[in-house]
Amino acid sequence: MPASTRDRAARRSPGRTGLRRLLPSRRWLPSWRRLLLTVLVGLAGLAGVTFHAYRATEIPVDLKAFATQQNNVYYWADGTEMARTGEVNREDVPLSRVPEGVQAAVVAAENESFYTDQGVDPKGLLRAVYAIATGGETQGGSTITQQYVKNAYLNQKQTIGRKVTEMFMAVKLDGRLSKQQILEGYLNTSWFGRGGYGIERAAQAYYGKDVSQLDPSQGAFLASLLKGAGLFDPAVSPENHQRAVERWSWILDRMVKTGKLSAAERARYTTFPEPQAPPAAAGLRGQTGYLVDLARKYVTSHTGITDAQLDLGGYQIRTTFERPAETALTGAVQEATGRLKADAGLRVGAASVAADGRVLAVYGGPDYLKQGYDNANSALVPAGTAFTPFVYAAALAQGTQRQPDAARRTTVSPGTTYEGEDRAAMQTAVGPYWDRNGKIVKGLNDGGRSFGKITLQEAVAQSANSALEQLGLDVGLERVRKTATALGLLPDSLGPQVPEFALGNSTPSALRMAAAYGTFAAGGLHADPYTVQRITRNGTDLPLAKPAPARALSPEVAGQVDAALTEAVRHGTATGAQLPGRPAAGKTGTTHENTAGWFVGYSGGRSTAVAVFRLDAHSVQALPLDGQGDPAKSPAANSLPVDVWSSYEKALPAAVSP
Repeated sequence: MPASTRDRAARRSPGRTGLRRLLPSRRWLPSWRRLLLTVLVGLAGLAGVTFHAYRATEIPVDLKAFATQQNNVYYWADGTEMARTGEVNREDVPLSRVPEGVQAAVVAAENESFYTDQGVDPKGLLRAVYAIATGGETQGGSTITQQYVKNAYLNQKQTIGRKVTEMFMAVKLDGRLSKQQILEGYLNTSWFGRGGYGIERAAQAYYGKDVSQLDPSQGAFLASLLKGAGLFDPAVSPENHQRAVERWSWILDRMVKTGKLSAAERARYTTFPEPQAPPAAAGLRGQTGYLVDLARKYVTSHTGITDAQLDLGGYQIRTTFERPAETALTGAVQEATGRLKADAGLRVGAASVAADGRVLAVYGGPDYLKQGYDNANSALVPAGTAFTPFVYAAALAQGTQRQPDAARRTTVSPGTTYEGEDRAAMQTAVGPYWDRNGKIVKGLNDGGRSFGKITLQEAVAQSANSALEQLGLDVGLERVRKTATALGLLPDSLGPQVPEFALGNSTPSALRMAAAYGTFAAGGLHADPYTVQRITRNGTDLPLAKPAPARALSPEVAGQVDAALTEAVRHGTATGAQLPGRPAAGKTGTTHENTAGWFVGYSGGRSTAVAVFRLDAHSVQALPLDGQGDPAKSPAANSLPVDVWSSYEKALPAAVSP
């Protein structure tokens, strides 16, 4: 070959020899025929497996036979029965009794293609399977037919295997039943909250009327509950109410889009159809209802059991509540309040917790059937100066820092002195602390008492507010906040970080305050409060993890706080809490506005918080406790919490049983 020819060939195929060396030999590459054959065989195998699984999937003769309710049984800590809930609350109705507007609302909300699909939505199914496989959100991939199958089998577990079975059953069911029969079954087996299943019970629970009397607007609200009654029942919380209104409006708009509601009729429904308040459950009178509510909430928030599954019943729930402690706490509150000169707005909440987190007793109100709102677990009552031990603990653990450019923080001890004068000006690194009104913030001691220079231990024992408010600023309010959360106070109950934060502008529940103080008695180990120690269903134990104690404070710091609280009972503001023959520690708590009074104390491994407050029944706003109290003693904010605590402790053994 001439040289010029070789050059042209090289330019047309640069590196061809090297590339041939890099590529595998053609004899090792499968031909396109082999690839095609492999794919076809794989698809045929998959189709065979799918067909076999489809043929093997059976549908019970009567799916609705699976959707029956049983009792839930709640037990005291000693194993004796406390209460039964979950009586059958379901009533089947024919689809003919359900107004077309209500039917249309459900279809628009849950499965727009219901009348044209074959029981499954392939795109939705793929989304759901992908979400399950990747650990994402699993809602939204099921048709109404699939949801009916899931309801009837009582299996809400989201796995790929269950999803595939659900799909096969839905396809078969769609071939056997009419769409009307499927929709009827779905409406009669779906959970709408408030303890009931089925559209008829929902109509009664939310509107007090037969389902046949519902209009499309009310139907749209009930349809919103199918997405999760626990999130859309307006009576549960303001956030729920907002979600319900948004979902209700969206469903009505969706009905217009699907041609089931005219624009003119939609324009008539501009006001949210507020449902009635939920009725109190029968058989839960006295304190029992509060106990059952606490146990139920613990189950649904700490296990995989949903509200819907609990409403179906069949669970045996052994609580931590001790009957003698509950009897003693209720009696102590009733005895103390019976001596008071008080109006109907006065409230008392109390909770008692063991060192390991077991909730032993609560007082939620005079009677669950008369007042369903739980005073012991409310987050409306400012903690007042009962919060100051958390400030003291933060200071002992982390020191103070008045100057932001200081090289390190200053260590403090129980003997460190602070200014305890009434109306002492609060100081920052750059001078006095000015409020938004242009005034210098000053510490206010109870009764205008001045202490002069006072040690921090005495400041806690004697409630020298001005010293502890300044201490909070010197520690740093964010550090105090972190200490309070480490001790178990919920972040959303903590108040704004202004000087008054150190004096209790936060609103923790009595339950959380009791558990937090228990940390001081337990050498700095904190255990979150829990109310359930065992759950079984049909004789089988269900998984339930108890909270493990975690170190919140060093033993040294916890011991120093304990010493201050012990001093408060011996010679400070809480001498009324002294117990004959055994030690006690605790702290009183009041607010500047006199809207709340507290005593939180512990003895023998049992920590108990008692709060007294006053609420306006209509606005649910705190009112001053002025004029409320025992005429022979002192105002309710000062005397009642200590009286309840000491009476309760005296009625029980000196130490908590393990």
